[in-house]
Amino acid sequence: MVDLSVDLKGIRFANPVAMASGNAGYGFEYQAVSGFSNRDVGAVFLKGTTLEPKLGNKPERVMESPCGLLNSIGLQNPGAHAVIADYLPKLDLSQTQFIINVSGSSVEEYAEVVRLFDQTDLPAIEVNISCPNVKKGGAAFGNDPEMAARVVEACRASTTKPLIVKLSPNQTDIAEGARRVIDAGADILSAINTMMGMQIDIDSATPTLGNNQGGLSGPAIKPIALLKVHQVYQVAKQYDVPIIGLGGIASAEDAIEFILAGASMVAIGTAIAKDPLLVKKVSKGVERYMKRHGYRSVNEMTGRLTLNTDTVLCG
Repeated sequence: MVDLSVDLKGIRFANPVAMASGNAGYGFEYQAVSGFSNRDVGAVFLKGTTLEPKLGNKPERVMESPCGLLNSIGLQNPGAHAVIADYLPKLDLSQTQFIINVSGSSVEEYAEVVRLFDQTDLPAIEVNISCPNVKKGGAAFGNDPEMAARVVEACRASTTKPLIVKLSPNQTDIAEGARRVIDAGADILSAINTMMGMQIDIDSATPTLGNNQGGLSGPAIKPIALLKVHQVYQVAKQYDVPIIGLGGIASAEDAIEFILAGASMVAIGTAIAKDPLLVKKVSKGVERYMKRHGYRSVNEMTGRLTLNTDTVLCG
């Protein structure tokens, strides 16, 4: 028998395939799609939420790129109070695990948003540390291990729920960044977030995105994401901290690669815009692979990657 369920820090997920934040809205939008059910999803990571409402960046916000998407949404959201009062009551919490994603432009804002969601029935909080720190001239928290640790430490003091910290791939040493946020109180790590990129309209000689640059997602970043997940795994396994892997996953084979590299779960983002039923298909594909290779649980697969000898893994 194959058991697809995963337990991360006391939270049980029915299967190891989730919908990534920013791609699944607030958990009820996709239910209008024929054949879709949240019950087929291991978890739904809700849209990034800040303390106050945000209108987001000026258009254009999303542009297609070879093997991926560039997005510069700017965290458009109605604010934490509205999400708690108006959005969360619409969710059937028996369907799957719904996890909020939070952001802030200061350490204090992160802590306050986490405090508000600590009072809800959601099982965990994902902290997006790729947001700019307005007190540091707009530098992203996640690119500076010290700043990232300060955010996580403040969030840890504001909640008893498990904290999932979403790591930025744009930092110099993601393994060191992982260690710092674990020491600061992270229970679970999520890797990776989007890579920074740009696209230019050659006729107007201007960026195609209204914000000039944006986050690159999709299959183009998968090889980078796999390497980053494995690097993070080398640190996280020493602390018994599980990893949720994401970045360009579009098939069961992709998901299996991430699990072998060290992820206990995976999350799909860009690809579900093309196929909202993909998560269920990927989960079934993982199950077939486990049966074929004799794995009884996802945990048995995690980190089973065997590196070639006499080589150096660097990034």
